[in-house]
Amino acid sequence: MKEISKFVISRLIAGVLLVAPLYLAALLLLKAMKSLMGLVRPFAKLLPDWLPGQRILSLLLVLTICFLIGLGIRTQSGRAAWERFEKSLFQRIPGYAVFRSFTTQLAGQGKDKMWTPALAEIEEALVPAFIIEELGDGRFTVFVPSVPTPLAGAIYILTSDRVHPLDIPFTQAIKTISHWGEGSKDLVCAMEREKAKMNREFEQLA
Repeated sequence: MKEISKFVISRLIAGVLLVAPLYLAALLLLKAMKSLMGLVRPFAKLLPDWLPGQRILSLLLVLTICFLIGLGIRTQSGRAAWERFEKSLFQRIPGYAVFRSFTTQLAGQGKDKMWTPALAEIEEALVPAFIIEELGDGRFTVFVPSVPTPLAGAIYILTSDRVHPLDIPFTQAIKTISHWGEGSKDLVCAMEREKAKMNREFEQLA
């Protein structure tokens, strides 16, 4: 009974973590569209009656605003302003920093060393994982995601000999996890390449 309840709760949490961001994004989009309908109403009257002009124009306006914001934060001044705003508000939300790091790296924009793809030795097996941080004594904090939801999983602190960093794109590791392990052979090959590279460097030094 305990195992069944543990299974149900873990899968429920995984589902919530997957659905919640999508639901919140859709909710915010609809809320923004509703608030802008009054603004676009005069222009919607110019469109045919059979066309939902207010909804279409409000959606286009929201998307245009999002595009302009995205364009603005690409500039140096815009990025600095956003970082100040983010530190003063969003960084106070528990879990925001980790979620932001995950999403930015998923988009190929991550610049920090968090969420480095790796294979970790857990008991007698190799499991896909991500290096979150390196401790002062050489050990690693490792996040082992559950399948197929990469935002749910377990945290381990492992010695360096049990953690094998992989020189692969972050998205490749996520794809393997979300596809129930399909593509794991590429992760193992990446680990073997790193080992062979280190052996060659060691032989050259010797």
